[in-house]
Amino acid sequence: MDTVNHQFRLAARPQGMPDRSNWDYAEEPVREPADGELLVQVLYVSLDPAMRGWMNDSRSYIPAVGIGEVMRAIAVGRVVASRHPDFAEGDHVTGLFGIQEYATLPADGIRKVDASLAPLPVHLNTLGMPGMTAYFGLLDVGRAQPGDTVVVSGAAGAVGSAAGQIAKLKGCRVVGIAGGQDKCRLLTEELGFDAAIDYKTEDLEASLRESCPDRVDVYFDNVGGEVLDAVLPRLARGARVVICGAISQYNSREIRGPSNYLSLLVNRASMTGFVVFDYADRYAEAGREMGAWMASGQLESREHVVEGLETFPETLLELFSGGNTGKLVLQVARA
Repeated sequence: MDTVNHQFRLAARPQGMPDRSNWDYAEEPVREPADGELLVQVLYVSLDPAMRGWMNDSRSYIPAVGIGEVMRAIAVGRVVASRHPDFAEGDHVTGLFGIQEYATLPADGIRKVDASLAPLPVHLNTLGMPGMTAYFGLLDVGRAQPGDTVVVSGAAGAVGSAAGQIAKLKGCRVVGIAGGQDKCRLLTEELGFDAAIDYKTEDLEASLRESCPDRVDVYFDNVGGEVLDAVLPRLARGARVVICGAISQYNSREIRGPSNYLSLLVNRASMTGFVVFDYADRYAEAGREMGAWMASGQLESREHVVEGLETFPETLLELFSGGNTGKLVLQVARA
């Protein structure tokens, strides 16, 4: 092929918030697939808080992106050429395609998606990694039960909004923590949360006492920092704290741990971190249940789509400024 592939490569590890100086906007010829490989045109890219951690040269659950490498990202795209018997030209697929226009890579780890079941961005959201994270984090790690009070931070984001809706479907009382009155209204008026707390304008501890009079049975934490500290004193006996993420800490040079951790001892509670990739062999199970909920109108999927590969450095920062509501998706090409 004579097509040119544009891509963002990591140029330097950020200190604090990343900016354009951390990226090289490069181009190279598109490579034809070898045996066992696919050539995929990238259509939509998932932008996730975890990407900030992948940029650091530190121990994590997945190797850091190397300097000079294409930035890692989950995406959906269309097969342009296939040298693997299980995939054909025109198939829609998802995988770790990166921040680029085309990806040539082995077919292992790539799976087909049904574009007739839901729009492609939904396969990066409720039917993708965020939905899987919410499902297994809430039900397997948090062990949410009917009648539980569930508090979700980052509740207007992709994972948080799904976790809260799933908790309601399972018969829980659900309180969301989000930034801004518009996001709080979305939670209560459209997504079915029982209450919402605006951490930007409200006293968190007072609002939690009012919204959770019977204390908190499950806390699904996407934020960390001050929000985690405010929730810990409200734990019920035997509560489960699910550490999904800590977006308030990702750009900090000094990570702040919980100061109220003794509440875990007093309340015989647990705090458990998890990584959704550990549940990969059960994604189909979660996808079937969530797909049924979506088909029946019980589960909503919200995507915030921004056009243009070239906008990636600035669009990524919306995750940390609260500029997005729902799943942040970068549109690279027309479907």
